[in-house]
Amino acid sequence: MLYYLAELSQNLSALNLFRYITFRAGGAFFTALIFGFLFGRPLIEMLRVRQGRGQPIRADGPASHLVTKAGTPTMGGLLILSAIVVSTLLWARWSNGFVWMVLFVTLGFGLIGFADDYAKVRKQTVAGVSGRVRLLVGFLIALVAGAWAMYLHPTDLTGQVAFPVFKTALLNLGWMFLPFALLVIVGSANAVNLTDGLDGLAIMPVMIAATSLGIIAYAVGREDFSAYLGVHYVPGTGELLIFVAALIGGGLGFLWYNAPPAAVFMGDTGSLALGGALGAIAVATKHEIVLAIIGGLFVVEALSVIIQVVYYKRTKKRVFLMAPIHHHFEKKGWAEPQIVIRFWIISLILAMIGLATLKLR
Repeated sequence: MLYYLAELSQNLSALNLFRYITFRAGGAFFTALIFGFLFGRPLIEMLRVRQGRGQPIRADGPASHLVTKAGTPTMGGLLILSAIVVSTLLWARWSNGFVWMVLFVTLGFGLIGFADDYAKVRKQTVAGVSGRVRLLVGFLIALVAGAWAMYLHPTDLTGQVAFPVFKTALLNLGWMFLPFALLVIVGSANAVNLTDGLDGLAIMPVMIAATSLGIIAYAVGREDFSAYLGVHYVPGTGELLIFVAALIGGGLGFLWYNAPPAAVFMGDTGSLALGGALGAIAVATKHEIVLAIIGGLFVVEALSVIIQVVYYKRTKKRVFLMAPIHHHFEKKGWAEPQIVIRFWIISLILAMIGLATLKLR
């Protein structure tokens, strides 16, 4: 919205700053951060009063969680989502379709997560909305987003999948790009959801991955940068840097309260929404495969669950002491802060590798 102040720059040259994505990204970051600091405590108190006993804790999980995490309110993702929406609408260009597409996915998956969290808190059980319903609604949201992205992409990239490292390699999926985009978005949403099991574990890797995708979005959205780097030019994606900056600001505001011992959990409200957002940005920027590198931690977390379930069904034995894999390390005696910080380091390394693919062409 504030972008349109630039139209008054003939009268006041300082307003020309609002034309620049980088300036508005900075504004979006600080707006979301301040929003998180201002409304974090009141939201937590409201959730604590309304939820009473807080988020139900898995009885089959690490025994320490029954003591250290019992009574902690959930749905803290509402703080992040509110900060993202307010900040993005304030600083982004409303005429940009990619921004609306990513917001649609974020809020859509946020609603799925909210319904799931609400059901868990109300029934005081770890079983919320059925998995089939969650997947079905998620598939529908991702399907709309995939079609939306195909409409927004330039003609020569519509239905195409780009490969990292290979400069001109494209795989034309045609309309099969829709199920591919669906897999990326839904897979990303659920992978982040599985990662959210320890205080601060998910939000920092999400911010790291989002930062990487924001850089990519800005680069591929500029014709000069994309030509220099040898990546495919996708007009309009640069504006997604505003959304990413808002996500990082809102994420830091949330982390202030989610730092161990957490005063609030983001819940499925936040994890599904943020994971969906990462997938949507990857689809928009034609960097779906790079997302698997940047978000490698989420991939490993999801694979650990899949491997555990499949292997147990076949052999009645377990590969990991507990899945997702962060609980495996808890069972092995690692302290929670050790796991969280080491996983943050891994996320940062993977993000650097993912960004390196921009130049390795």
